[in-house]
Amino acid sequence: MPPFDVPEGDPFGPHNLPYGVFSPSGSTERRVGVRLGEYVLDAGAAAAALRSPHHPLLARPTLNALLAAGRPTWSQVRHAVTAWVTDPAHRETVEPLFYLLSEVTLHLPFEVADYVDFYASENHARNVGQIFRPDAEDSLTPNWKHLPIGYHGRAGTVIASGTDVVRPSGQRKGPGDPAPVFGPSIRLDIEAEVGFVVGAPSELGKQVGLGDFREHVFGLCLLNDWSARDIQAWEYVPLGPFLGKSFATSVSAWITPLDALEHARVAPPQRTHPLLPYLDDSTPQTEPGGYDLHISVAINGHVVSEPPFSTMYWTAAQQLAHMTVNGASLRTGDLYGSGTVSGPEESQRGSLLELTWNGRDPLELPDGKRAFLEDGDVVTLSAWAPGADGRRVGLGEVSGRIVSG
Repeated sequence: MPPFDVPEGDPFGPHNLPYGVFSPSGSTERRVGVRLGEYVLDAGAAAAALRSPHHPLLARPTLNALLAAGRPTWSQVRHAVTAWVTDPAHRETVEPLFYLLSEVTLHLPFEVADYVDFYASENHARNVGQIFRPDAEDSLTPNWKHLPIGYHGRAGTVIASGTDVVRPSGQRKGPGDPAPVFGPSIRLDIEAEVGFVVGAPSELGKQVGLGDFREHVFGLCLLNDWSARDIQAWEYVPLGPFLGKSFATSVSAWITPLDALEHARVAPPQRTHPLLPYLDDSTPQTEPGGYDLHISVAINGHVVSEPPFSTMYWTAAQQLAHMTVNGASLRTGDLYGSGTVSGPEESQRGSLLELTWNGRDPLELPDGKRAFLEDGDVVTLSAWAPGADGRRVGLGEVSGRIVSG
């Protein structure tokens, strides 16, 4: 089927057009691409052929130049690319510049500057609190409803979908163990998340307000924050995540621009505590912040959970505002994760920690029971969002296979 003839209802039609980086078969050259159905358009080559002024941004091995260009340019490039793949006048020029997705290699689409991960789902936070603090009066920590809790991760271990995840080793100590031992993690877990990609930077010492979210954030992608729960549990107190998280974070090869998700914007859940002014999104003038994303989590092809992103208590706009309120600056290529996405139902939990209740209730999969991940397991996150006229906007999947260390 020719690339222009995208089937009706395809979630990667011209209403979507996510950006990625690819290499054609037999080549190591990395090129910016735009996905259309089951094809990828060489965006730099198309810009050159059509003498577009955006050629310098698209003829690159990463998305960083485009990310740094800012919102007016992002909109102009999207408008141009949409015309390239929909206007019959461009068909003869552009059609030879498409490649089948099955015949290209996809790469990490941007150079990651910094990585921050949050803890923004009330359902997830309450589940974790009940698991680890069953006798506590409130399963949430005292600060949870007042600020988006987060930690700084390791940008150098953010990897593209399809990259194997090596089972990490480290110290672990069970409740009954007399001393810690060293070895491979035996409680390796997933966290189904959404990652937000920063484009336009900010000035050191200057706060980024709620209303500036869309001026700085280019788009989003699915993200799996792999977690070694046994390593994490032993190292966690008194500081935050370290080796239990830093070994790998997988992201999709496709970044969906915010402009493709206009019809998926929703208000967040009702606030139960007054918020300080820099986080207060209660006025009609503030960024709605929420996105109606429908996520699916599969282990070895078997769906185990379907977390709804619309239930997230803290929004990406609030997370950005909190991340910079102390004057910390944004850099092009900054990535921040939403935190585990979990809904109110058991079938909507975004981690094995919750799905198995810390291993107490193993999942029944076609290939056996799972409390936590085994070597050879393949975890795949996929998602869609509502678009105009009943169409779906697909998010690029993120997948990883566990291999022994």
